[in-house]
Formats: sequence, structure tokens, C-alpha cells
Amino acid sequence: MNHIIIVLFLTVFTACKKDSKTEIRPVSIEEDVVFLASDELEGRQTGTDGEKAAAEYIAKRFENLGLTAKGTNGYFQTFSFKPQTDPHQEVNYTVKDGDSTITGTNVIGFLDNKAENTIIIGAHYDHLGYGAEGSLYRGETQEIHNGADDNASGVAVMLNLAKKLASENKGNNYLFMAFSGEEMGLLGSNYFTKNATIDLSKANYMINMDMVGRLKEDNTLAVYGVGTSPILKQVVKANNSKFKIIQNESGVGPSDHTSFYNSNIPVMHFFTGQHEDYHKPGDDTQKLNYEGMDLISNYLFDIISDLDDNGKLPFRKTKNESDNTPRFKVGLGVIPDYLYDGKGMRIDGVSEDKAAQRAGLQKGDIVIKLGDSLVTDMNSYMRALSSFEEGDKTKVVVKRGDEEVEKDIEFQKF
Repeated sequence: MNHIIIVLFLTVFTACKKDSKTEIRPVSIEEDVVFLASDELEGRQTGTDGEKAAAEYIAKRFENLGLTAKGTNGYFQTFSFKPQTDPHQEVNYTVKDGDSTITGTNVIGFLDNKAENTIIIGAHYDHLGYGAEGSLYRGETQEIHNGADDNASGVAVMLNLAKKLASENKGNNYLFMAFSGEEMGLLGSNYFTKNATIDLSKANYMINMDMVGRLKEDNTLAVYGVGTSPILKQVVKANNSKFKIIQNESGVGPSDHTSFYNSNIPVMHFFTGQHEDYHKPGDDTQKLNYEGMDLISNYLFDIISDLDDNGKLPFRKTKNESDNTPRFKVGLGVIPDYLYDGKGMRIDGVSEDKAAQRAGLQKGDIVIKLGDSLVTDMNSYMRALSSFEEGDKTKVVVKRGDEEVEKDIEFQKF
């Protein structure tokens, strides 16, 4: 661990003397994010020194919060794997040293209230380093992808929630997990469910936080997995007084809750939406909504407290909505606003030098027609897009403010 990282550690974990006892001063959500998304950690890519420094930091935070170690080596659960060349191939965790082997590290802390069941609360802490596979940055020089929203935000809210639960809530046991390898295919959470350090039959439900740092002005918050147990929709609604909630029933999605859903555990995944800095170097600390993150932490605490007297939640299978997603060969070159619940598909960002930008589409435009197809929601947009090939030309109609604007567009390869 280099000198700068050690200085950062000392800054965050400064202790104070009170009544002849040493107390660890409280650490804010913002301080956790600032450390985890610092340049010194070089983007926390799985297996790198930066990720290892982040793991050490999270373990120390767990210790200071009074959580007991629940990994296979203290707070740590390491797993080694060879990067996949075939995306459909099962990950091989039993590899030998060398041969491009990468070692990731889950960080696991436990709050033992001697209860019958355990709630699992998790967030991934790895990111893309200097621009690993999955980066959307197209600059000529390498830049650090700090991943403040993705997913220092989720880890910081998890740590804040751990503090609340450690001091105020005793209804269940709580297992807190910072996952490695998420960006490479949910590897850390997948490994844990196959090599759990608790009895998973006693797992009540799992809460996942991935990208919860950019709550918008309308306070829209997505909650996925509400169909995975009958009571979840009701509880999510009953405890809400601050948010415009977008609910999704499916327990399957591109984050770590999927691994637990596949192990027949009810899940809830919280998400504040994508943005133009997603998987780019611009995902930095100054762009996060820290008050919003605190609101989310309080909301999660209220949900957990409400569920505490409901015993072990029954698990229910949900329809995998991705099974019905159309396959398409071209892209518009936009970031959809996945939290928009109005008519059409609202554009949350426009990529440089792509079809949408060349046609003059703008952030905030709402696509209502693509070619001959009406666009009423995200699924109808994707169905319309799937009918086009590279080089096809058509017209797109967007709602811009109170006007409808028509533009000519030529599709590029996705």
C-alpha cells in the first residue's frame, strides 16, 4: 500500500480521546466515497493493488462498526479465476497460479444478534481501473475510471446502514458484503453463493445497492425484485414518503442480487439510474447527491425494520424480463432514462459522434416514434430498434418540451 493511501487511511480513521477511552470518529457517506473513488486506488479493478487497498479499507470500517469477520480469512474471502474468452462459458474458479489467473476479494462482516435468520446486505466495490472491458470511454489516452457512483456509492450507503443497524435494530442477523468481480460478470457474489460462509437456508432476503449516488431532482428511485416475495411491493410502498418509486418485479438483472435470486432468496435492488458518466472517467465524487444517499439509507432502514416482525419471507420466482428483450444490430447512441415512466423513451445522455448526435437529438428528448413504429415505453423502443440494420435510414420523432421534432437518422453498428 503506497504512502498516499496510508495517509488517506489515517485521515478517515482518526481516533479521538474521550473519558480515557479511544473512540473512532464517525465516518460520513461522503468520506467513504471520497476514499474509495480516489485516484490513488486507480479505479479498483478486480485483483489490482487499488482493489486490495479498497478491501483493506472496507474491512477496517467493518471492524470499527463492530462487525465480526465472516470471510474465510478474517473479513476476506478470496477467489481465483481465469478471465472468460467465451461469455457463455461457466466461470472456472478452481484454477492454478499463473496462466492469466486473477484473484478477487469479497469483504464480509457479520452482525450476530442470535436471531434465527440473516439478512444479506451487499454492494460491489470493484470498478474498471484504467478502462477495462466495459468502459464506454473513447479517448486516446488511458484515464482512471474512479467509479464514484458505480459503485463507491453503494458501498458507502451499505456502511452507513450497517452503523444504523448495529445500534438500533436487533430483529435479524445481518451479513454485510462488499463484492469483488461484479464488473467482470457478478463473479464475487456468484462465488459466495456457491461457497457461503453462513447457512444460506437461513438467509431471509438480500438487499443490493448498485449506483445509488445520483438521485435526481424528482427523487426517482428504482426498486427491482419486488416480485420475489409477496410482501415486498407493499413494504416498499408503505415506507415511502420521499421518493418517486419505479418498481420492477424481476429478480434478474445486471448486478449482484441476481446471484442470490438464483439461489432462491428474495431480493431487492436499489438504483438511481444511469447517466452520461456511466463507465467513463467522469464518474467522480463531486457529481454525487450525498443528501439523496442519506435519504436512501434511511429508507432502507425503515424497510428492514418493517420486515423484522414478518419472519422468514417466502421466495417467489419471477418472469425474467430479459428473455423477451429484442435482439438488435444497431444503436441510436443514447443513454436511455430507465427511470422514466411516461409515454415514450426519454434520452438521458447522447454519445459523441453517434447516430443520435449526428441527427441533432438532445438530452431530455423523448422518442415517441422510430420509423413506422410508435414508441410508448422502453420495450417498444427496443422492438422498433431491432428492425433496423447498419446503414438503414429513417425518421425519428421526439418530444422536445411542448413541441414534436422530426429528425433524419442513419443507423450505425451497435
